[in-house]
Amino acid sequence: MTASFKNPEIAAHKAKYFYPLSYGQQALWFLYQMAPESVAYNIFITVRIRSALDIPTLCRAWEKIFDRHPILRTTYTTHQGKPVQLLHEQQEIDIQVTDASSWSEDYLREQIFAETDSPFNLERDSVLRVNLFTRSAQEHILLLTMHHIAGDMWSFDLLLNELQVLYASETQKASQEQTGVASDSLPKNKVYPEFVRWQSEMLSGSRGEELWEYWQKQLAGELPILNLPTDRSRPTVQTYRGATHILKLDEQLIQGLRELALTSGTSLYRILLAAFYVQLCHYTNQEDILVGSPMAGRWGGEFKEILGYFVNPVVLRASVSGNLTFKEFLARVSSKVKEAQEHQDYPFPLLVERLQLQRDISRSPLFQVGFTWQKQRWCKPLKNSSHFQEQGLQMEPYLLGHQRGAAFDLDVMVMEAQGLLQVCWQYNTDLFDAASISRMTQHFQTLLEAIVANPEQLLSELPLLTEAERHQLTRQWNNTQTDYPNNKCIHQLFEEQVQRTPDAIAVEDGSQQLTYNQLNRRANQIAHYLQTLGVGPEVLVGICVERSPLMVIGLLGILKAGGAYLPLDPNYPSDRLAYMLSDSQVKVLLTQKKLASSLPVSAARVIYLDSDWPNIDAHSEENPLTEVKASNLAYVIYTSGSTGKPKGVMIEHRSIVNFTSEATAIYNITQSDRVLQFASIAFDGAAIEIFPCLSAGATLVLRTDEMLVSGSRFVQRCREWGITMMDWPTSHWHQVMVELAAAEETLPESLRVVSVGGEAILPETLKLWQRCVKGLTNPSQLLNGYGPTETTAVATYYDLSEFIVKNPAASYVPIGTPIGNVTTYVLNRHLQPVPIGVPGELHIGGEGLARGYLGRPEATAEKFIPNPFSNEPSARLYKTGDLARYLSDGSIEFLGRIDNQVKIRGFRIELGEIEAILSQHREVNQAVVVVHEDQPGNKRLVAYIVLRGALNSKEDLSHKTKTYLRQKLPEYMVPATLMVLSDLPLTFNGKVDRRALPPPAPVVRSLALEMPKTKVEKLIADVWRKILLLEKVGLDDNFFDLGGTSLLLVQVREELRTTFYKELSIVDMFQHPTVRALGQYLSSREFPAPDAPKSEAERAELRGNSQGSMNQRRNIRQQYRSQKKP
Repeated sequence: MTASFKNPEIAAHKAKYFYPLSYGQQALWFLYQMAPESVAYNIFITVRIRSALDIPTLCRAWEKIFDRHPILRTTYTTHQGKPVQLLHEQQEIDIQVTDASSWSEDYLREQIFAETDSPFNLERDSVLRVNLFTRSAQEHILLLTMHHIAGDMWSFDLLLNELQVLYASETQKASQEQTGVASDSLPKNKVYPEFVRWQSEMLSGSRGEELWEYWQKQLAGELPILNLPTDRSRPTVQTYRGATHILKLDEQLIQGLRELALTSGTSLYRILLAAFYVQLCHYTNQEDILVGSPMAGRWGGEFKEILGYFVNPVVLRASVSGNLTFKEFLARVSSKVKEAQEHQDYPFPLLVERLQLQRDISRSPLFQVGFTWQKQRWCKPLKNSSHFQEQGLQMEPYLLGHQRGAAFDLDVMVMEAQGLLQVCWQYNTDLFDAASISRMTQHFQTLLEAIVANPEQLLSELPLLTEAERHQLTRQWNNTQTDYPNNKCIHQLFEEQVQRTPDAIAVEDGSQQLTYNQLNRRANQIAHYLQTLGVGPEVLVGICVERSPLMVIGLLGILKAGGAYLPLDPNYPSDRLAYMLSDSQVKVLLTQKKLASSLPVSAARVIYLDSDWPNIDAHSEENPLTEVKASNLAYVIYTSGSTGKPKGVMIEHRSIVNFTSEATAIYNITQSDRVLQFASIAFDGAAIEIFPCLSAGATLVLRTDEMLVSGSRFVQRCREWGITMMDWPTSHWHQVMVELAAAEETLPESLRVVSVGGEAILPETLKLWQRCVKGLTNPSQLLNGYGPTETTAVATYYDLSEFIVKNPAASYVPIGTPIGNVTTYVLNRHLQPVPIGVPGELHIGGEGLARGYLGRPEATAEKFIPNPFSNEPSARLYKTGDLARYLSDGSIEFLGRIDNQVKIRGFRIELGEIEAILSQHREVNQAVVVVHEDQPGNKRLVAYIVLRGALNSKEDLSHKTKTYLRQKLPEYMVPATLMVLSDLPLTFNGKVDRRALPPPAPVVRSLALEMPKTKVEKLIADVWRKILLLEKVGLDDNFFDLGGTSLLLVQVREELRTTFYKELSIVDMFQHPTVRALGQYLSSREFPAPDAPKSEAERAELRGNSQGSMNQRRNIRQQYRSQKKP
């Protein structure tokens, strides 16, 4: 049951005075205009009262408090286009008292949060709500909820202190049966408008300029954007939905921190702030970090007893270098805090305005995380405490946090009360899951424990992970050891299969078939022949043959001779083939006569497998004897190098045997399978297709070039040939999915398993995949295979068959978990494991590792490093250069190449994220985004796209595409230039060749100012011109570039929504900052454009109607909420 206690004599009166807002209040008013229903700036405090409570006495105490503090009787509005606060003589006081005696503790908290989550109407409502939840006659929970525009946490201290004093005073009066109004037991204070005047005078004087110069210097240069790892993509417009996770530090840790503060000559606040910086560095891999930390803003004694919004966030910029000890870093942070405290009076909103930052409505300006220290002083014993204990309230902290919405990505508040420390992690729920924040808080505690244990540790060595987490990441999830024939070579697995199924079809193309026995005998003849030429262990033999059974015979023949094969694609340019032959120094080259003219001259002895076959045919058909071992080379494959020169990757037999054993089990390959051989012989995808197939008794079906002319033709051939399994390059798979989905075709019923690999899979293409398997009796299993050539074909895999169905909003696609005898680690630059969810470089170890790069010991030492997590001295890790992170289930999520991350104007951008969003556009088939630098330091994003249909108008496409992107990405991620290509250039292994993309056209800026043309554009420009005090406003002028500020934007909004008769949000205007863009938006919304601007009287009437409509909607919502309460 809930009762409402109101004084019938006190009601809301008309305002007697109005005053300007402080800079902090102006910012909060603007944020209120952007999101009037947000509770991000609702602050609250909860207190347990352990004493009998007289409600009428409590009400009288609150009446006196409202009398003492005019800001509690203040509402907010605009006057002559500027925000003002209206001071009322009296304000209705409504104390909600609820019987909570039968509630559980959890339900009580739910109801408390239901109250804190109710928005304020600043134009009409009281800015302070008082709720009392009665648990028993001797126990009550007091909840105070206030909008931040009227106060801060210091204000709550004042309120609770005054409540104790005034309640005791009123109790004493009642007991003495006094009548009339006695003199206040508390002294009169100044009022908040006096602070506003003081602030204005200070800023206009020399002190204001001195403060500005300090902060301008502190925030000079490129300002970093903190890129905390999130669970979901950032919305294009900042949201304020939040939740709280509370970490209570144990007494032993608190004591250790106090001792460290004593020995270091610093405060607990500075120690925990320094630790927070270290954690942020570990989480983001950034060293230049900005953290917002609110300062009290109450210098001197004159404002200390005033309720109001005094707190001012200051930006603390720290350089977190791993080669510092924590104590050294603490001293650096302490010095920074001391300086900031001395310069704390410069208003943060004014700082943002004067720095002229690039506007980004997806996140808060300057800093994205906050750190606050809040000491609850109200619970300290007061003077004459024995008197208050007898007459007053017995109150103690009941800590539930302080804020429910999320003003920032993450806001950490340390609450100190009665010697205890409670760390409240306020986080944006549109970015983070509760489990991620829970892990983050545990890491913070682990970090604090390590700091207390040894503050002389280097920052890079301070741990975040608990022992259990470290064990999970390095041991449990890498417990992949399994038996495999580690003493055998890959051709021996084939020979064993020949013994089991000699007459089964091993390989076929359109013209011929070979049984396992036939394939083995012919490969043996080549092997014996090669042995006469000196081929044996560690001898490289080149093979350049068209896709045919002869290609497979040649590969097996080289291996059976004991040698290692070097595959050469006949379609490669002659220069590339010449380089590979020269660099590898092969002594023998197997090819075909018809390819002789296209092959470069080399020192290798050339054997033509077709015209020289009579010589080969004379040799034995029996399996040859060799001394080759599992540790010998099986093949060398050249991969593209960053310098433009390919590198030869050396793979040993044990590695390909391990993969083959695992692949046979993962794909469940049997003798009834028909495996498509798709990849070029020079790509390790060919090894994925050939060796597991021929080791399991399946049939290898060689594809033709003819089947690649279209997606429909490709699928039709697979259907005719009864293909049951294929390893599909990502780019071709994507192309076929697009075509099939558009034609409403499905994949063949025979297709049992599809493994896709080579490039990142886009979530959007997975949705097309679901359409292409819909209706099939047994839909194909879809596996995502990941593995650099240096780790032998596939290192991890993930079953994607139902992934997009269960995760429709996914931004990235997992690459899964390691295969048997392969280990994976996600590490930071100090080779330390990073927590779950935190990006790092993926490192791979185990049996799949290549020996290294042929003839390149320095490159090998750089990329293949000692494994710090293995007890084997010779164990190594391969540095993939790929950015990845662990998910909570142990799967790995691929985030892109580390060298594909770019930074533009301080924003760190993952190009793959833009590409993924672009590829979801209905007119775009493929997309690649790169950074182009026209001049040093002048970077811009360029998008290259391949359309699904014909191009009608480039200008129209560019506008529609950018409009689409702005709905899904922040402005800084929208490409400046759009290039339409017929096809994307590809590398030899089928990946997009970014270096071959054509240069974009230079940006040409017209010197002539293009003026507004349409009626809507002219009306918008007139409003801008009047408010910005300009003579002219061009069609493509940016509002903020012209000197527009947040508050001026509010004025423009008021003018425009009365002009166009419609609601227009601040967010709409941020997203369309030019006359052209806003005009197109308003036109698309079919807002009527009046023939002439309205008179001031008409405008006032429209504003009143608009405000009345909003108030009516708020009343309906409040009635609904009241019906929901028990």
